Amino acid sequence: MTGKAKPKKHTAKEIAAKVDAATTNRGGGKAGLKDRTGEEKGGHAKYECPHCKITAPDMKTMQIHHEARHPKLPFEEDKFVNLHAVHGADSSKTRPGVRGSFKK
Repeated sequence: MTGKAKPKKHTAKEIAAKVDAATTNRGGGKAGLKDRTGEEKGGHAKYECPHCKITAPDMKTMQIHHEARHPKLPFEEDKFVNLHAVHGADSSKTRPGVRGSFKK
Protein backbone atom coordinates (compact mmCIF):
# COMPACT_ATOMS: atom_id res chain seq x y z
CA MET A 1 0.00 0.00 0.00
CA THR A 2 1.84 3.02 -1.25
CA GLY A 3 0.94 6.64 -0.78
CA LYS A 4 -1.20 6.14 2.29
CA ALA A 5 -2.31 9.59 3.50
CA LYS A 6 0.60 11.25 1.73
CA PRO A 7 -0.11 14.30 -0.43
CA LYS A 8 1.14 14.05 -3.98
CA LYS A 9 3.71 16.69 -4.85
CA HIS A 10 4.11 18.23 -8.29
CA THR A 11 7.11 20.06 -9.63
CA ALA A 12 6.91 23.63 -10.90
CA LYS A 13 7.86 22.36 -14.37
CA GLU A 14 4.98 19.87 -14.37
CA ILE A 15 2.48 22.50 -13.21
CA ALA A 16 3.69 24.98 -15.82
CA ALA A 17 3.34 22.32 -18.53
CA LYS A 18 -0.23 21.58 -17.45
CA VAL A 19 -1.13 25.29 -17.46
CA ASP A 20 0.42 25.72 -20.90
CA ALA A 21 -1.44 22.71 -22.29
CA ALA A 22 -4.73 23.96 -20.86
CA THR A 23 -4.46 27.56 -22.07
CA THR A 24 -2.74 27.33 -25.47
CA ASN A 25 -4.61 26.70 -28.71
CA ARG A 26 -2.85 23.75 -30.31
CA GLY A 27 -4.87 24.05 -33.51
CA GLY A 28 -6.89 20.85 -33.35
CA GLY A 29 -10.46 20.30 -34.50
CA LYS A 30 -12.56 22.34 -36.92
CA ALA A 31 -11.51 25.70 -35.50
CA GLY A 32 -7.87 24.71 -35.79
CA LEU A 33 -8.38 23.56 -39.37
CA LYS A 34 -9.79 26.96 -40.33
CA ASP A 35 -6.89 28.62 -38.54
CA ARG A 36 -4.24 26.50 -40.27
CA THR A 37 -5.70 26.87 -43.75
CA GLY A 38 -6.24 30.61 -43.38
CA GLU A 39 -9.94 30.21 -44.17
CA GLU A 40 -11.06 32.57 -41.42
CA LYS A 41 -9.21 35.91 -41.05
CA GLY A 42 -6.08 34.36 -42.49
CA GLY A 43 -5.44 32.57 -39.20
CA HIS A 44 -1.89 32.24 -37.95
CA ALA A 45 -0.87 31.45 -41.48
CA LYS A 46 -0.23 34.88 -42.94
CA TYR A 47 1.52 34.00 -46.22
CA GLU A 48 0.66 31.41 -48.87
CA CYS A 49 3.17 29.90 -51.30
CA PRO A 50 2.10 30.49 -54.92
CA HIS A 51 3.65 27.19 -56.03
CA CYS A 52 2.33 24.60 -53.57
CA LYS A 53 -0.29 26.62 -51.57
CA ILE A 54 1.33 25.83 -48.21
CA THR A 55 0.96 28.54 -45.54
CA ALA A 56 3.47 30.14 -43.15
CA PRO A 57 3.18 32.72 -40.35
CA ASP A 58 5.93 35.08 -41.56
CA MET A 59 8.16 35.85 -44.54
CA LYS A 60 11.31 34.34 -42.97
CA THR A 61 9.55 30.98 -42.54
CA MET A 62 8.26 31.22 -46.10
CA GLN A 63 11.79 31.90 -47.35
CA ILE A 64 13.06 28.79 -45.52
CA HIS A 65 10.23 26.76 -47.06
CA HIS A 66 10.97 28.14 -50.51
CA GLU A 67 14.70 27.36 -50.31
CA ALA A 68 13.96 23.80 -49.14
CA ARG A 69 11.05 22.91 -51.45
CA HIS A 70 11.56 25.08 -54.53
CA PRO A 71 15.33 25.58 -54.86
CA LYS A 72 15.28 26.00 -58.66
CA LEU A 73 12.72 28.81 -58.62
CA PRO A 74 13.73 32.39 -57.72
CA PHE A 75 12.48 33.76 -54.40
CA GLU A 76 10.29 36.83 -55.00
CA GLU A 77 8.53 38.30 -51.97
CA ASP A 78 5.89 40.13 -53.98
CA LYS A 79 4.47 36.86 -55.38
CA PHE A 80 3.47 35.52 -51.97
CA VAL A 81 -0.18 36.02 -51.00
CA ASN A 82 -0.86 37.88 -47.74
CA LEU A 83 -3.91 36.03 -46.38
CA HIS A 84 -4.58 38.66 -43.70
CA ALA A 85 -5.02 41.33 -46.37
CA VAL A 86 -7.19 39.06 -48.52
CA HIS A 87 -9.48 37.85 -45.73
CA GLY A 88 -9.44 41.11 -43.76
CA ALA A 89 -7.97 40.34 -40.34
CA ASP A 90 -10.54 41.70 -37.92
CA SER A 91 -9.15 41.58 -34.39
CA SER A 92 -12.51 42.34 -32.74
CA LYS A 93 -13.72 38.78 -33.31
CA THR A 94 -12.71 36.39 -30.53
CA ARG A 95 -10.61 33.39 -31.42
CA PRO A 96 -11.44 29.92 -30.16
CA GLY A 97 -9.27 28.60 -27.37
CA VAL A 98 -8.52 25.05 -26.41
CA ARG A 99 -11.16 22.54 -27.51
CA GLY A 100 -13.31 25.24 -29.11
CA SER A 101 -14.05 27.17 -25.93
CA PHE A 102 -14.27 30.94 -26.26
CA LYS A 103 -12.15 33.02 -23.91
CA LYS A 104 -12.45 36.77 -23.40
